Amino acid sequence: MRRRLARGFTLIEVLVALAILAIALAAASRASAMMADSSAELRNRLLAGWVAQNRLAELQARRAWPDPGTRTGEAEQAGLKLAWRETVSATPNQAFRRIEISVGEPGQDHRLARLTGFLARAGEK
Repeated sequence: MRRRLARGFTLIEVLVALAILAIALAAASRASAMMADSSAELRNRLLAGWVAQNRLAELQARRAWPDPGTRTGEAEQAGLKLAWRETVSATPNQAFRRIEISVGEPGQDHRLARLTGFLARAGEK
């Protein structure tokens, strides 16, 4: 009897290898797309945080003493339009006001950033 030497892969082995490779490439592509989406969300959150910080810094710089209540407005940061909502409330200490600023995309309920700060009345110690 003659012994046949195997000289390569069978068709089934090649098809299995291609199927494994296709699954691995699809998973890598999906992970890459998810990372890109996550990166865009982080960028938007960073910009929204800056809008909130800028709003609080503006109130502090103007030495404003806002009345309790809610105000809204819009700001643009790095080409991204954002809507802010500022809620001013009194504190037990009459020399301070509590300011809560939340920022999101206009027309969306999802908030990208929220910042809470306090303002001191000018001239109080």
